[in-house]
Amino acid sequence: MSAMFDPHTLAAPVPQAAPGLFALLREDIACVFQRDPAARTTWEVITTYPGIHALFWHRLSPGATIGRRFFIDHGCGVVIGETAEVGNDVTLYHGVTLGGVSWNPGKRHPTLCDGVVVGAGAKILGPITVGSGARVGANSVVIQDVPDSMTVVGIPGRVVLPASQRRITQQGIDLDHHLMPDPVGKAISCLLDRIAYLEKHLGVSAEAQELPATSDCITCTETCDPAHVAVNLKRTTH
Repeated sequence: MSAMFDPHTLAAPVPQAAPGLFALLREDIACVFQRDPAARTTWEVITTYPGIHALFWHRLSPGATIGRRFFIDHGCGVVIGETAEVGNDVTLYHGVTLGGVSWNPGKRHPTLCDGVVVGAGAKILGPITVGSGARVGANSVVIQDVPDSMTVVGIPGRVVLPASQRRITQQGIDLDHHLMPDPVGKAISCLLDRIAYLEKHLGVSAEAQELPATSDCITCTETCDPAHVAVNLKRTTH
């Protein structure tokens, strides 16, 4: 005897219809006003924003996969590879490259998930994934996957700032590129402090002095090599 069942409970969910071309373009234009305070009128955006012009032609003849409410600010010199995938609410600044590192067919360009912000001149190379809500600092070169909601700066790109330390606007866009830390500069500063410490205790520098209380290595909150941490602890007890 076969079991009784309700055929309606086995029906596959009906997929939501994708927005049409003009609906996409209306969203593309509307999102400019949320991310560019210089935008004044719709007519100005349509006639003078090159990023909107490029997106219009892409919507007519797509190569890369680009999501909704995509914005290229100061649209100039942006390269988006054929197999790149861009999610919804993504912002690129001028000079960004979503490029490949191979001539082989297939997936060879990056994937940017929803809400990603990429600073001016940044290069994201290869079939890697930049997670949702992540941001890439200006002129960074990213060649590895980026976790969700993280910040990447430098060459090669390094993850440096969690979402809990970022200031997000009411629209969910983070534009504080000038507040991004410099991991290379911090490392060099710590090395200089370490050299000064060693010179003093080895007696090779008569001019070496105790490190000031504001030294980067003493005030740094990041976790370093255990031997380095031990040196820092010794310094603070002098």
